[in-house]
Amino acid sequence: MPLNAGDNGYGSAPGPGLSASVGGTETAPLLIPEPEPEPEQQWLPLSKEELEAAAGGPLWRRVRCYLVLLFWLAWVAMLATAIAIIVMSPRPVVIPLKWWQKTVFYELQPAPYMEAPQGLNVLCEQLPYLRSLGIGTLILQGLFSKEVSASNLTMAAQSSGTLPQIQHLLTESNKAGLKVMLDFCGLDLNGSHVSDTEQRSLRFWLEQGVAGFVICDTDAAYSEKTLLEWRDVLMEFDGQEDEERIVVVKQTQHVLLPLNNSDQINRTLADVVMRPILPSSQHPLSAQEVADAIETHLQTKDEKIWPSWTVGGEASHDLKRLLLVLTMTLPGSPALQYDEDIDQTQDNGKERRSAVTLFTSLSHSRAREEALMYGSFTFLPFNTSSTNSSSSPNSTVSSPSSPTVLAFLRSWGCVHFLVLLNVGSEPHALDPAWAPTLPEAGVFVTSSGLDRLGSTSLYMLVLKPHEAIVIKLFEGGSYS
Repeated sequence: MPLNAGDNGYGSAPGPGLSASVGGTETAPLLIPEPEPEPEQQWLPLSKEELEAAAGGPLWRRVRCYLVLLFWLAWVAMLATAIAIIVMSPRPVVIPLKWWQKTVFYELQPAPYMEAPQGLNVLCEQLPYLRSLGIGTLILQGLFSKEVSASNLTMAAQSSGTLPQIQHLLTESNKAGLKVMLDFCGLDLNGSHVSDTEQRSLRFWLEQGVAGFVICDTDAAYSEKTLLEWRDVLMEFDGQEDEERIVVVKQTQHVLLPLNNSDQINRTLADVVMRPILPSSQHPLSAQEVADAIETHLQTKDEKIWPSWTVGGEASHDLKRLLLVLTMTLPGSPALQYDEDIDQTQDNGKERRSAVTLFTSLSHSRAREEALMYGSFTFLPFNTSSTNSSSSPNSTVSSPSSPTVLAFLRSWGCVHFLVLLNVGSEPHALDPAWAPTLPEAGVFVTSSGLDRLGSTSLYMLVLKPHEAIVIKLFEGGSYS
């Protein structure tokens, strides 16, 4: 078959658009040549005019300057305002406290321990435990008989064979971080003058490490002349701040008695006045008598001398824990009498563990909270509602006044602790109209029954019989 026969093929006539000559076909470019690169241009920075044009011109530059200036002025104004608020806002004054103002006194009699086969070693073994509870100072009572005079205090201890034991107790107390004071209440001390022998006796005990002495306002030594001479001796042993030696006067009646042979009360001669909350009585006081005594003390202010509170008189066993909460939350230094419930040698089971927990909770809260240590005190009279047990649990009977229910506030800065005491034998609910300036919400710190936990609302709170509650309020108002 001929090559040129039929359709277009090899050697056939070229198609449209192509040259008919062989030379024309061979000279047609097969690839499109790339354009030659332009010569590289040199980079030059923008001129001032070009920058102003790109940024919007001189007007925009001025606007930016004004905005930066406005920002810094606003920042300085806010800083100045914050500083002014901090400077002008009321701030609590931190009170530098002495060791006896921060301590918890614990009164006990070593005599029962001395009669034991191991002597005072039993008490010495308890010292670290007592310190862990928050106790800071031991007051040893009953070491000397009532017939012993101050001039032979040392000889009496030596003749009875108790001196080595007492010296050992003082040494171990110092190791445990406890201070020790000697109680001279009721001793036949000479109130007219302090003899050289008596001064040597005082110096002897101070050299052994005794932190001070306790007398009663009914003792002969409770006189201006005697206390002045005692203070001169004590000052000889004043060293560092925590080594100051002190005199504590026990108040035996409702008010502190005047100094012997004087109608004046010189509060500068005693460092601490130990006051009883309850009056002495031949029988346990009723709930009403306890409430009246507490209210009397809550409404009495004496800021001239640092107080120390002790229970004093006798009340029913149901009020024991309520009185402990009260003693540990009042202004001043708590003074607690020996309690077998916190005695490590007593095996009282659950009751002891509960008492130790409550005591530890109160002492540690007092140690870490400024409001409980040296905050202001405000007595809060209020109305309550008495719960009617014969009706539904939510019903209450209005009670315009309830003298067996008491409350007070401890405040420092914006921190407030509310202490509620129901001395009576009936439950009580707080009146919603009571103390409207107080915040409604709070959180339980502790309670006499150790059964209050978490947050609470004052308007929903019902006080149980013989119950004491400590609540830390969430917000703060202005109280003085």
